[in-house]
Amino acid sequence: MWKWIIPMAAIVISLAIVSGCATAPTTAEDKAALSRDVTTALAKAKAQDPTLQAFLDRAYGYAIFPTVGKGAAGVGGAYGKGEVFERGKKIGYCDLSQATIGLALGGQSFTEIVAFENKAALDAFKTGNLKFAAQASGTALKSGASENAKFADGVSVLTANPEGLMGEASVGGQTFSFQPL
Repeated sequence: MWKWIIPMAAIVISLAIVSGCATAPTTAEDKAALSRDVTTALAKAKAQDPTLQAFLDRAYGYAIFPTVGKGAAGVGGAYGKGEVFERGKKIGYCDLSQATIGLALGGQSFTEIVAFENKAALDAFKTGNLKFAAQASGTALKSGASENAKFADGVSVLTANPEGLMGEASVGGQTFSFQPL
């Protein structure tokens, strides 16, 4: 089992570096595939937590990253692409990059939903001014979790569908890019 973890971590870090240049998918097929992935991830997250839709309805906007790949062997990274919604309407594409350093080993993938309490929080995200300075930890979705989710500085992070194995005690941060439709 452990022999796949280090190669997976290397692949995730490499993908984060290589694909970090393009926020939006470049072809119509890639855009359609990302939209399908977002729709599927959101449906799975809602199945895990039936209160999620009500939470998203209360939020001013949200970004959905259907698959964030994360890997580390001391130094780590994560990357994911997604779509951004304002008042339930898709307004653009986004990506998430994360770098960490510390005691970390393994690889995993998960869905991340970043919800914005108000227009100011969404605007900070769209202009690239939203960054998580320390290791971001989202609320893991399970039945009723989003009902109790709290906004901190206008932002709430929810995670769902984790796959893989990762032990981590690291410091780093997430940064985001946005590209309008």
